[in-house]
Amino acid sequence: MLTVRVGKAKMRRVNIRGWAVQCMFVFVPLVLFVMLILQYYGNPFEVDWRQVLPADMLSQSSMVPPKQSAGPCVHRTCPEDNFSFSIQSGAANVVGPKICVQKKLVLGTMLNNAGYGINIVIINGKTGEVIKTDHFDMYSGDVKPLIELLKSIETGSVVLMASYDDPSSKLDEEARKLIAELGSSSVKSLGFRDNWIFVGGKGAGVKSNFEKYMKNDNSKNKYENWPEIIQLEGCIPKYLD
Repeated sequence: MLTVRVGKAKMRRVNIRGWAVQCMFVFVPLVLFVMLILQYYGNPFEVDWRQVLPADMLSQSSMVPPKQSAGPCVHRTCPEDNFSFSIQSGAANVVGPKICVQKKLVLGTMLNNAGYGINIVIINGKTGEVIKTDHFDMYSGDVKPLIELLKSIETGSVVLMASYDDPSSKLDEEARKLIAELGSSSVKSLGFRDNWIFVGGKGAGVKSNFEKYMKNDNSKNKYENWPEIIQLEGCIPKYLD
C-alpha cells in the first residue's frame, strides 16, 4: 500500500508540473501578443483623469491651453464694395473693448486709445480710412465733448461704438438723440453699466442692423456688477452719393 500511495503521489507531481508547462506555453505567447498590440495601437484602457478627478485636483500644467486666434481681429471676408468690421464691448472695468476695421485693430488697449465710457471709431464711408478714434467717460466725465464730436461727423461717415464699464450716467437726451440719428435703436434705453455695441452711419436715415445691447442685471450678470462681453462682426456697404 505504501508503494501505491507513493506512486500516486508521484503521478500527481508529474501531472501538476505538466499542466504548469502547458499553461506557460499557452499564456506567455498570449501575453506577448497583447503587449505588442497595445504598443502598436496605444492603450485603449488608458483613463482620462480629467473626467474622473475634480477640476481643483488637476495641476495647471496638465490642462491643455485653449487655441489662440491669429490676431486681435476676427478674419472675415466681405464683398469688394463692403468694409469688414468686428467689435467687442469691454468686460466689467478690467478688459477694454476693441474695434477692428478691414481686419486691422484700430481701437483697443493694445493701442492705448480705449477708455471707460463710450469708445468711438469714425471711418470714411467711401474709402474705409479711419478718420478719428476717441473715448468719453460717461461716469465721471463730461458729455459735452461727446456731443461736439457727434455734431461734427460728416455725412457718409461710418461710426462704430463700444461700451466699457459705464456708458450712460452722463449721457443726456441730446447725446442720445444724436446717436439715435446715426441708426441706434437701443441708445435711448441704455442704462448704468449696460453693455452695448453699435455700428451706424451719418446720413443713412435708417435703423442699423449692427447693434447689440445687454442689460445690467445682477441676477444674470457674468461679472458680478457687469454683464458679459458682447461681440459683433459683419460687412458694411460702402457709402454711395
